[in-house]
Amino acid sequence: MLYELREYESMPGMLPVLLKRFQENVIPLWEKHGIVPLGFWTTLIGSSANVSVRYMIVWESLAEREKKWTAFVVDPEWIAIRDKTEENGPYVASFTNSILTPTAFSKLK
Repeated sequence: MLYELREYESMPGMLPVLLKRFQENVIPLWEKHGIVPLGFWTTLIGSSANVSVRYMIVWESLAEREKKWTAFVVDPEWIAIRDKTEENGPYVASFTNSILTPTAFSKLK
């Protein structure tokens, strides 16, 4: 298994609406495309408190990721949601992502 860690830093004051968009719009679209999120996290204590959300997606392979993620980002429903929710400006200031592979001693495989 592979794990994709993505971190989004929101525009000032936009974290609540970004989280709402994930919960109400993105996750249902991911289900449609077979994308499996492992979890979502916000920062309780630290420099990114109140501005960032991190999440992990589980992939069987890089090929699966390429196929499913590409289908999601070009889905007309996602494009319409993104455009509609960001009519007054973007929610995300920056983002990073990493593809992680478990070590031999990891409890997650």
